[in-house]
Amino acid sequence: MEDVLRPAIVFGGAIVLAWALAWAVDRLLVRIDARHPETPLWGLLRRGRSPLMAVLFVALVRGFFGSTHLGGGSRVTVELWLTLILIGASAWLVLRVATAVMEAASVRYTGVAHDPARARRVRTQLTLVQRMVTAVVVVVAVAAILLQFDGMRTVGTSMLASAGVLGIVAGIAAQSTLSNLFAGLSIAFGDMVRIGDTVVVDGEYGVVDEITVSYLVVLTWDERRITMPVSYFTNKPFENWSRGGTQMTGTVYLHLDHTAPLAELRAKTEEIVRASDEWDGRSWGLVVTDTTPTTIQVRASMTARTPDDIWTLRVTVREQLITWLRDEHPSALPRVRTGPGPDARPAPDATAPGRDGVGPGPYEQRAPRPAR
Repeated sequence: MEDVLRPAIVFGGAIVLAWALAWAVDRLLVRIDARHPETPLWGLLRRGRSPLMAVLFVALVRGFFGSTHLGGGSRVTVELWLTLILIGASAWLVLRVATAVMEAASVRYTGVAHDPARARRVRTQLTLVQRMVTAVVVVVAVAAILLQFDGMRTVGTSMLASAGVLGIVAGIAAQSTLSNLFAGLSIAFGDMVRIGDTVVVDGEYGVVDEITVSYLVVLTWDERRITMPVSYFTNKPFENWSRGGTQMTGTVYLHLDHTAPLAELRAKTEEIVRASDEWDGRSWGLVVTDTTPTTIQVRASMTARTPDDIWTLRVTVREQLITWLRDEHPSALPRVRTGPGPDARPAPDATAPGRDGVGPGPYEQRAPRPAR
C-alpha cells in the first residue's frame, strides 16, 4: 500500500502545487495588467501559464522522485528523462516570455510613435532580436540536453584540444552564413531597410514583407515574393523610397509635335492634378525638357504622399492628357511626315526635253563628246 500511496502523493501533490502556483502568478498578472493599462506586457505574459505549470510540475517531481522509491535500478534513467523534460519546458517558458516582451515593446512604441518610419524601424529591430533570442535559446537548450549524456561529455572533452583548428574550418565553411548574420544586424540597427519600406531591388518594385537574420522577402506589386540574402543590401545599391519620408515626386513624359498648345496643356495638367485625391498639394509643373527635329519632350511633374499614390497619380495624368490631346488637339500628337512640305519644289520630269527642245531630258545622259 505504501508503494502506491507515496507515488500518488508525490505526483498528485506536484500537480496541485504546480497548478496553484501558476494560478497565483496568473491572478497577479491580471491585477497588474488592470493597474497598468498603458502597456500590454502583463496581459501577454499570461501566455506563459502553461509552460510555467510544466516547469513547476517537472521540477517538483524530479525533486521528490527519490521519496517514491520507484524505478529501482532504472532510477538514473528516469531522473535523466525528467531533467531533459525540465530543460525543454524551461526553454518553452523563456521563449514565451521573450515573445511577450518583444510584442509589448512593439505595440507600445507603435502607439506612441508619431513617425511611421521610426515605428517600422523599431518593429524590424525587435523582429530580428526575437529571432536571435529564439535561436540562442534553442541552441543552449539542445546543448544542455546533449551534455546530460556521458558520451557527449567525453566527445566534447576529446575535441577541446582541436577546437582552434575546427573553429577555423567552421569559420571558412560558414563564411556566407556569418556574412548574412552580420548583414542582418547591420540592417536592423543601421536603419538601412525596414519592414514595410517600398524598395526597388534589381529592377523589381515592391514592399519589404519580412526580414530575418539570413534573408529578406520583397513583396512585388504583382504579388510575387522575392527572397534575397540580407548581404545583398549591404554589398549592392538599391532604392529605398520610404527612407527619410514617404513623400515622392513623380514625372510623366510626353513626346508631342512642335505645334502642341503648351499653355492649354499646362492648364489641363493643373486641372487633372488638382482634381486627383492622390495629390498632396505640394507642387506640380509642366516644362519642355528636350526637342528633336520632329518632336518635343514635355515633362509633367507632381507630388504625392506615398509611392502608391504617386504611381496612381502618374498613370492618371498620363492617361487623361493623352485622351485630351487626342480629342481636342489631335495635331499636337507626334506624326511622321511622308509628303512634301509647302515650299518644296516639284520633282523634274524625266520625259521633258532639254533646253533646245530636242536634246535629252533631265534624267537622260548625254553622249560624251569625242576628244579633239
